[in-house]
Amino acid sequence: MREYRISRRAFLAQLGLVTAGGVLAACAPAGGPGAAPQPGVDAPAPGAAALPDREIAPGVLRSQTLILENPTGRVVPADDFNRWRPGIQSSSTGLQQLGLDALWYIDPDAGIDGVWDNSLAAEEPIYNDDFTQMTVKLREGIYWSDGVEFTADDLIYTVETQKNTPGFAYTGQFSRYVESIDRVDDYTVTFNLTEPNSRFHGLFTVRWSACFMMPKHIFEAQPDPLAFTFNPPVSLGPYVIREFDPNGNWYLWERREDWERTSLARFGMPAPQFAMYIAPGPSDLKVIAQTNKELDVIHDIAPEGMITLARTNPTSKGWFPSFPWAHPDPTLPSVLYNNEKPGLDNRDVRWALTLAIDIVRVAMAAYRGAATISAIHVPPTGMYPQYYFEPMQEWLNDFTLEINGEAYAPYDPEAALRIAEAARASLGDMVPTDPAEIRKSIGYGWWKYDLDAAEQLMLQAGCTRNSAGKWLLPDGNLFTIALMAEGETRPIMNRGASMIVENWQEFGIEATLDVRDNATRTRLALLGEFDADFHWTIETWGGHPDLFFFLESWHSSLYRPSGENAVGRNRMRWQHPDLDRIIESIQRLGFDDPRVIDLGIEFIKLAATEMPITPIMSYNVFSVCDETYWEGFPTSEDPYTNPVANWANTKYMFVKIRPVGG
Repeated sequence: MREYRISRRAFLAQLGLVTAGGVLAACAPAGGPGAAPQPGVDAPAPGAAALPDREIAPGVLRSQTLILENPTGRVVPADDFNRWRPGIQSSSTGLQQLGLDALWYIDPDAGIDGVWDNSLAAEEPIYNDDFTQMTVKLREGIYWSDGVEFTADDLIYTVETQKNTPGFAYTGQFSRYVESIDRVDDYTVTFNLTEPNSRFHGLFTVRWSACFMMPKHIFEAQPDPLAFTFNPPVSLGPYVIREFDPNGNWYLWERREDWERTSLARFGMPAPQFAMYIAPGPSDLKVIAQTNKELDVIHDIAPEGMITLARTNPTSKGWFPSFPWAHPDPTLPSVLYNNEKPGLDNRDVRWALTLAIDIVRVAMAAYRGAATISAIHVPPTGMYPQYYFEPMQEWLNDFTLEINGEAYAPYDPEAALRIAEAARASLGDMVPTDPAEIRKSIGYGWWKYDLDAAEQLMLQAGCTRNSAGKWLLPDGNLFTIALMAEGETRPIMNRGASMIVENWQEFGIEATLDVRDNATRTRLALLGEFDADFHWTIETWGGHPDLFFFLESWHSSLYRPSGENAVGRNRMRWQHPDLDRIIESIQRLGFDDPRVIDLGIEFIKLAATEMPITPIMSYNVFSVCDETYWEGFPTSEDPYTNPVANWANTKYMFVKIRPVGG
């Protein structure tokens, strides 16, 4: 790693950015320390051909550098790269994207060569008949950046060290599942498991993260591997850290000279010689930075910022070519009801609350309409429209609830069209009109906004109204709901929650918005000390249909009552014998067994009937890629990976993008 240090202000000046009066503006002469100013730096920048090149750091040309947002912001401490310790902030600095590697990857979208990728592993995991053993065949010819070969010793060390050292991220899982490990040869390892587990490989498979491999030859020399900062990080990926700001505001990576000795080399040489992850500030500053051609990849931005870029910066491209632009994350923001609370323990009440939500108003409040809605309990992203949404439409249209002895059909297949119409009032032609395009980007249907049906369901549950029109529980007590939401950290979620509360208040529910910081909200949700929470507990692979990723901890054997910390993701405390049967059936099948989809559909039907949580929409991420210097970014039309900058899968983007005009 080079020894020079650059202050953050000097660095941003070299990028052509400076903070002044709350905005970023183009400023300082180009060139790094000691570099001569470059002529024409302030010239217009309609495209790469018209842009002058310049050094942004010694030996680092702008034209060779992909500049991405690190959504963590300023990283504290800046020099801690021990990715295997929970809570470190340096994950998204390029460390997990460019420096580390794992056995397997599942892309949240279509994938660079299919959804599944054998990365450090030479092939898919090999299980015995009863799933009590998993054998891993490693790829040969992979080297750490210091010249040491990656072998079975690294894999074994990674697992045993974390298993035997309390405090690592995977200590609990490896302690629970790993009985012993057999080193068959330099490139073959067999795990002997404590119990049948057909999904053990999931611990080593990157979605957003996974158990990345540790360099044995580095960590074994440390007296305390848990406390070791791993600075500078020895890389297993195609880039090495070249320099970083000691204040944690930027990280500069350089392509390895021996990049062909990494797993990514199967797809070619990564095009950028350098990659820089920076903390550009809030949404308005990101808009200015990208407009000034100094931020190639925005991780996320407010909908209003995306609209500004769409109107004013023709080289800015979203996931969709037009409204709603954003990439639907494989997460499902929902109203998580505490199923143990009086009133919320009744399915009719949960359904009444669902029918009292106006999804059009929620989508407009949260995303200016640029939401991708979901009526079912999986996110509408990746391959899931193909696996689940299309096959479920007929069932949803035929699905009925019983209200006062009569069948009532709650599904509204036109909901996405109504959102598009509402958005078109302010955004005009930016919003598509083709129903097929709307379904693809805004979603399929949702549940009806029907206060009359909601009223009948409340009455059916034994609830009544008082003289002020407020709903009372069957015992005569006022029915109250405090809906938790995050504040400034997730304004989209906060705005959506506010509208849901407003909808419920209009229906006569004594509802309030309970804004918490993320740490407090998470702690209360885990303990069951909440009424409802607007967040997500459903996260999926996105590209692969297997739902065990989140369903595992929903089994009743892992249930914990309110007052005790929930295990995994069952914060809503939902139990059902059919749910247990579905989870157990999935666990007995191989990962790629086609019956996994059938069981997933069974789960969706059960969840829609019981409505333990009300699904709302995917978490749409406004990742914006500027095509001034680089082109070939992933999009909905070429969904070879996720463009969201902190995802480790974005390493595949580096071999697909290319210099503009190059």
